[in-house]
Amino acid sequence: MQRKDAKKPQPFAGSTTPITTLGKAMYHNPDRYEVTQLGVVVKRQSGVTVWQAWSYRATSVCMPTGQEAWSLLYDHGEAQDLYAGEATLELHGAETEAYIHGLQAQLPCLYVVLRASSGDAPFDIEMITASPYEAQDYDEMEDTTVEKVPMPQDVIAWVTTFIETHHVDEVFVKRQRDKKVFGETQDGIGDARIAQTADVYRTPLSRRKERVI
Repeated sequence: MQRKDAKKPQPFAGSTTPITTLGKAMYHNPDRYEVTQLGVVVKRQSGVTVWQAWSYRATSVCMPTGQEAWSLLYDHGEAQDLYAGEATLELHGAETEAYIHGLQAQLPCLYVVLRASSGDAPFDIEMITASPYEAQDYDEMEDTTVEKVPMPQDVIAWVTTFIETHHVDEVFVKRQRDKKVFGETQDGIGDARIAQTADVYRTPLSRRKERVI
């Protein structure tokens, strides 16, 4: 059952939010950067233990609805879909290789990064990323959890266009081996004038000469 005053989540429209409206530090290349805001839908179910009344799991993303965070979208009886709020999805030109890897998966996904909340909310939404590499980095942190959600077709198209515009193949540079000078001795190794009990560099001829001497 849907709340009468709830706004139905809309699909991603491919628009981007100007960088200046987000208050982000300009650590990125603005010519190879795009960003948008997405809403996060979370499913709430009864907890599996007596110590946990509810369990929460991010299930999808949508265009921002303008609703308050953690407002009810749909009531399924034993479970409810909640609008958890908005989060930022950034695309960086230096990360296109990671985006390509993510799109090549059987089911392309976005990764919702959740951080333990210090308030009444079940958790805080840190960000959304399309990079599986960045998601893995966040997943290894102690105070964050990363959940995969399906990437909507409109977002796939947006990421694909970004890759086509900004991806640069890395040039393979063959490593040059150091040239080895043969015939030289090192610390007496291979020198027949120095008695040695074990020398893998000495030839049978040099050992015979040593016996003659």
